[in-house]
Amino acid sequence: MDTGTFRGLITFMLLVAFIGITWWAYSKRRKPDFDEAANLPFADDKDEEEIRKQHAAQEEQTNSRHDGGDKNI
Repeated sequence: MDTGTFRGLITFMLLVAFIGITWWAYSKRRKPDFDEAANLPFADDKDEEEIRKQHAAQEEQTNSRHDGGDKNI
């Protein structure tokens, strides 16, 4: 197998991959997912704020376990 044949096979495989990904992206099954993703910039920030509070509370609880009573609060 020479270099030309190898390059031809690689080009063909990349073309098939491109067509497959394009078909997948534009299929009707994916439309609801992409519509939801398109509206993410307009989503409420309250959800993110609640998640941050939960993470902060969880981290505080974890830190208090490692404290061992050494801190004077």
